[in-house]
Amino acid sequence: MSAHPGLAYPCLDTPRERAVGYDAVMETELAPARTGGRLVELGPGLALPGFTLTLSPNEEAFGEEEEADFVYKVLSGAVRTTRLLSDGRRQIGAFYLPGDVFGLEFGPVHRFSAEAVTQTDVAIVRRSAVERAAERDPAIARQLWTLASHELADLQDHMLLLGRKNASERVASFLLKLSRRAHSRVIELPMSRCDMADHLGLTLETVSRTMSQMARSHAIDLPNARRVVVHDLEALAA
Repeated sequence: MSAHPGLAYPCLDTPRERAVGYDAVMETELAPARTGGRLVELGPGLALPGFTLTLSPNEEAFGEEEEADFVYKVLSGAVRTTRLLSDGRRQIGAFYLPGDVFGLEFGPVHRFSAEAVTQTDVAIVRRSAVERAAERDPAIARQLWTLASHELADLQDHMLLLGRKNASERVASFLLKLSRRAHSRVIELPMSRCDMADHLGLTLETVSRTMSQMARSHAIDLPNARRVVVHDLEALAA
């Protein structure tokens, strides 16, 4: 079934195919109300026409080496970017939570795949529209620079984590980051421990063992597999 009932294009299977099909419709005389169009706020003062898609768990928003035609923003749920190594191992580059923008690329194609962790709603804006807006308005260009700079800073932090921190430090850093992001000591984990392991460069067993050790030391509590309650921020930071 089409993602947008009533639109005059055939059944499309992947989110990117639906996006391209939808984009073609948007360029006709059809009113935005018919297609569910909306303004997508990628950042302060950066709101552009776009649309929304709902992704099922593990469904791709885009694949590695696909054309980078769109920019995405998470509205609800969570997204992970992944790359499979030649031996089948998976590396998760980043997690994106509500409010995060992803899919910004310097080149013409995506270097990682992007998948929904849980059922996820994403807003999508055509990349060419973003680029045109940046050319017209220096303030929008600065907003894009800020978005790209924040992502670069996160990648640099992650490189340090993978290169110099031990297992306990990696897990603690990850939990601290989520706690700060949520502005809460109660962390609801959308990702599995297997996802955490593939992001932190650890095994599933090491992540589970490390979190259990933290719970025994009363730095955290684990009410269930997807909830972490941080009792001692200083202990995690140490």
